Amino acid sequence: MPHLTASADARRIAGGEQLGFGVPGYAHPLLAPAEWAELARPGTPLHWAVLNIANGPGSRPDPHCLEAAGRLRNARERALHGEAPDDTVRASGGRLLGHLDLAHGERPFDELIADARSFIDWYRIGGFYLARCPAERAELPAVRRLTGTLHALLAESDSADGGGRLVLGHGTHPYPGYAEAADQLVTFQGPWTDYRWSQVAEWTADYPPERFAHFVHGVPRTHLEEAMRVARWQGAGTIFFTDRNDRDGRSGQSDPFAALPSYWDEIVSRIGPGISE
Repeated sequence: MPHLTASADARRIAGGEQLGFGVPGYAHPLLAPAEWAELARPGTPLHWAVLNIANGPGSRPDPHCLEAAGRLRNARERALHGEAPDDTVRASGGRLLGHLDLAHGERPFDELIADARSFIDWYRIGGFYLARCPAERAELPAVRRLTGTLHALLAESDSADGGGRLVLGHGTHPYPGYAEAADQLVTFQGPWTDYRWSQVAEWTADYPPERFAHFVHGVPRTHLEEAMRVARWQGAGTIFFTDRNDRDGRSGQSDPFAALPSYWDEIVSRIGPGISE
């Protein structure tokens, strides 16, 4: 679906909205200990982070992932129960989401539900990130069936307070009906060279910023302010910006989102609780 330019009255600069981080999935805690530690640091404006072991929950509980999940869950509990009463971003977010790969609609429903149950049973996750989610109208009924079942599983879980959170990882603007199938949609995932000239779909103006997330790699430090202006202008409430690229030798990872950006402390201070551009 092509991106459309919204009319002037439909665009939302959303200067008063509080941005926060969505982390698409750091490397394994043994490979990225600093990254996982930062997620649990008090004051980090985290909406959610994705746990991904072997493109899903793995074949058995991983002790290192169990420890990382526990630290993040405890940090969220501290925020929710008053140890950081002014930390509104952490109090409303900080969830750990299990990674479910939809393979653009090719994975069987029963296989996805089995992975979801493992995530809930082993890691007590607070929601799911549905990676490679289809974006076309024809696949919407199947996705709605899946998200309805996932919501029911989360509602039965004692770890998913508030019924859990579902994020659809389209990476582009999907058919508008997907907005009613989950809590949040990733409507951009890609390089800064594309993002800085991107346009928002008109229908997104009918929803508040907390319904949309943008993931952008290759953002130079000197363009952070511009990137945040783009996110606010396009009505995204959750972001992850990094200066790393697809083939970044500094991190040893082909996934640019698997490690911290070099300017992590700066971007945390820019979008921290109570700070707006």
